[in-house]
Amino acid sequence: MQRDEFAASTRPTSNMSENQRLRFKEARREQVSLLSGLEKRCLVYLALRTPPWIKPDHLTALGIAAQLAAGLSYWYASRSKAGLVLASVFIALNWLGDSLDGTLARVRDKQRPRYGFYVDHVIDTFGALFLLGGLALSGYIGAWVAAGLLISFYMLSIETYLTTYTVGTFQLSRWKFSPTELRVLLILGNATLAFRPVVNVFGGHFRLFDVGGAIAIAGMTAMLLCAVARHTACLYRAERVS
Repeated sequence: MQRDEFAASTRPTSNMSENQRLRFKEARREQVSLLSGLEKRCLVYLALRTPPWIKPDHLTALGIAAQLAAGLSYWYASRSKAGLVLASVFIALNWLGDSLDGTLARVRDKQRPRYGFYVDHVIDTFGALFLLGGLALSGYIGAWVAAGLLISFYMLSIETYLTTYTVGTFQLSRWKFSPTELRVLLILGNATLAFRPVVNVFGGHFRLFDVGGAIAIAGMTAMLLCAVARHTACLYRAERVS
């Protein structure tokens, strides 16, 4: 297929034909994180009891609004420790909106896989910027560490989206960690910051979130390199040429 033909075949239209929808095959979701079993049961329980007037898009809007509010709360934490409490509350609300929207659509059999995948991850892109931007302004983490976290997150996200397209598997977790576990760690970190913002590491004094951020950057970098090596080898074997 020529490049212009390929572009025409993948170009979105306002009236997607039924045939196009039938040809689309949703990627297999893979999540084996530490809390995935408990989280799934909790989300299904909540979805079954969600009032009919609440739609998945409402929850998606709640998720991004809560993440923006969490970033603003971190900025406010530079003036008052109450900002840390607010940030934790909004991080929990972000989990509710970001995680329950897809479950609600599946429980009600109202799924829109292309729309949901695209919107959720575009929102994640902006949400990460809001959250880490606010954290950088809080004074509890260095700007360069926050920037490193954002870049690492974006690079790992890009690899995930490429894997979803080329391998057909959407990885929601890496090494037993998913966004849910990261939110829990962030909330625990907020609680610790209120009493111990500086820690002693190898005889030196460092901000708690600088240490945690450095560990997170190293972890995401290792995840990225392992994933790149594994998926490159997988695709090479799948499309071996003589």
